[in-house]
Amino acid sequence: MDAQAQESFREFVANRSSTLLKTAVLLTGGDRHAAEDLLQNALIKAAGRWRRIDEPEAYVRQILYRQQISRWRLKWPGRELTVAEPPETGADPDAAPAAELRLLMRGALARLTDRQRTVLVLRYFEDLPEADVARILGCSVGTVRSTTHRSLARLRALAPELAALGPADAETRPSRDFSPVEVRP
Repeated sequence: MDAQAQESFREFVANRSSTLLKTAVLLTGGDRHAAEDLLQNALIKAAGRWRRIDEPEAYVRQILYRQQISRWRLKWPGRELTVAEPPETGADPDAAPAAELRLLMRGALARLTDRQRTVLVLRYFEDLPEADVARILGCSVGTVRSTTHRSLARLRALAPELAALGPADAETRPSRDFSPVEVRP
């Protein structure tokens, strides 16, 4: 790698590594150490091809997803037990509920299977359409839909406290009535 490419790579790592680490933490179920390893391996792979990469962030994200898929295909028999970190301390009194929500969500995501967690992260955190998730995971769109449905159901069962964050009553929920409506001029 020449000096200009090396500087470009360093700048990319300095600017984007925190965002990429957040994605890696979600993909690993909240295990920060595994997420750091995942990101470091992805950056090493990207560094080797740096001159040929058109969109570096998309390329590194793709490596993250594929490495995580490879990890859960290995069927590790034993994993380390992780513990929740205390919420951030700060002067903002509204920060505590947000930190509690993050810890609750992280704990619930950690109890999902790797495949379920990966599908939810790609669909809702990365905001990717079903077709892109299917392409990344190497499965059909129907598989992504069914996995998403089952994953959300399991997430609701594992953390019923999350249901309290949604609309409180049926009046605030969107109508699911798709019957034809007569419109008069």
